Amino acid sequence: MKSVPTFASPLAALGIHQSTIFYQLAPAALIEAALQRNEGVLTDTGALAVDTGKFTGRSPKDRFIVDDSVSHNNVWWGKVNYKMDGAHFVGIQKRMMAYLNGRDLFVRDCSVCADERYSMSVRVITETAYQNLFAYHLFIRPDKSDINNTMDWTVIAAPGFEADPETDGTRQKNFTIISFSKRIILIGGTGYTGEIKKSIFSVLNFTLPYYNKVLPMHCSANVGPDGDTAIFFGLSGTGKTTLSADTNRRLIGDDEHGWSDEAIFNFEGGCYAKCAGLSAESEPQIFNAIQQGALLENVSFIKGTNEADYNNICKTENTRVAYPVHYINNALIPSAGEAPKHIFFLTADAFGVLPPVAKLTVEQAMYYFISGYTAKVAGTEAGINEPVATFSACFGEAFLPLHPIEYANLLGKKITEQNASVWLINTGWTGGPYGTGERIKLSYTRAMVNAVLDGRLGKVGFRTDPVYNMNIPLSCPGIPDDVLDPRNTWADTEKYEEQANKLALAFVSNFEKYVVISPINLINAGPNTVSAVF
Repeated sequence: MKSVPTFASPLAALGIHQSTIFYQLAPAALIEAALQRNEGVLTDTGALAVDTGKFTGRSPKDRFIVDDSVSHNNVWWGKVNYKMDGAHFVGIQKRMMAYLNGRDLFVRDCSVCADERYSMSVRVITETAYQNLFAYHLFIRPDKSDINNTMDWTVIAAPGFEADPETDGTRQKNFTIISFSKRIILIGGTGYTGEIKKSIFSVLNFTLPYYNKVLPMHCSANVGPDGDTAIFFGLSGTGKTTLSADTNRRLIGDDEHGWSDEAIFNFEGGCYAKCAGLSAESEPQIFNAIQQGALLENVSFIKGTNEADYNNICKTENTRVAYPVHYINNALIPSAGEAPKHIFFLTADAFGVLPPVAKLTVEQAMYYFISGYTAKVAGTEAGINEPVATFSACFGEAFLPLHPIEYANLLGKKITEQNASVWLINTGWTGGPYGTGERIKLSYTRAMVNAVLDGRLGKVGFRTDPVYNMNIPLSCPGIPDDVLDPRNTWADTEKYEEQANKLALAFVSNFEKYVVISPINLINAGPNTVSAVF
């Protein structure tokens, strides 16, 4: 492991001096450094396994945006975007740089956005080797000729540096702070690498629509043999990664993308997949990607071995693996495709009332995009004894610096201009709610998605659901007709109506905060509130 002391001068501008800099190390060197520094251990597959400490997931209430000339009149301030004044930011940055002085630091220059027209260079400075390995995997790895000392953004991550909430204006000792005017992101007090990834996603969610009219999306994407692109929106547990991993289609990316006038492109150069319950049978592509060089986080091991036990979630349910996208055999490189032909909104409806597949109008697409619905099931959290509706605007509310209506308007514009079809796919329950009904078979869901992709489902007849106003197909190749209408799967029709109305009212209640800035046709695209009264 060789240091590059000549690289120290660009860091001096940040206030970092007398540090030993390890610049642009390859994965093998980073793993060697991590092992020497006792940051982790090797698994039987050659992956590096680390524990991220106290934090095994993001801390959204501890993400701040500096209130400055760029952000003040443009950011959607409130429960998602917390303000930090410039003086507090300067104070934290000064003390953080003093903390890093004289320490070993790992520096990586990389980029985001596979479409060169929107590419943004990023310098990632980390206190630990494993965090730099994460940056290698998740961001785009440029050729040496593409690297220069002028970076668009700088991310500094130091798990060992903690804020003083009383003097720094933070909520806790951990923090993520984004300064749009200085183009700097500070991350401290947490070793969870997802904060690095999602802070850059938050930046792109601001800059791309604001400056370039590109729609940033929390979605997966793939492309078929004929060049047809499909994108899959969905919150955790809805099947976003599973359904986009198709051996007959090439993967563009599994999490973050942009939609320009010309293309869909991946923001990232890698994947950050969940590992809980992972097996070669259930997710072969992800399972096989956990090879030499990959980074595992917070996994447990089979006793007495260095073999990961993915069914053991005693540390956290949010066990993760990071790897470059080319670890997926059918990944598309460069990670970009044509504008989407089909868009899927995935939801795991634990109430058991949404249809397994339905076609949406443009207005309905905007409404359900803003809603970003899925459901928590009993047992997932303390105190949850029955299904609970969960809404996350644009399927990624925690990362939206702008108001959700701005992203929805851009989505509607692109759907209309590029003539994309939009489908809601319920990967949740049928025949009753969670605990009574059963999860919709994955084979059925795949058959419905395939019927959309090959054009067969667009040619059948449809009926309109009286509560949700969605167009439900009357038939689908390979699927029993009664499965398509959720009413037909319930033994007690009255109980179905009660549950359907209950969820409809939850949609209406959630949308109330958007009514004052939404046109009437968008408001009316939601559930039928007359039918929903009981």
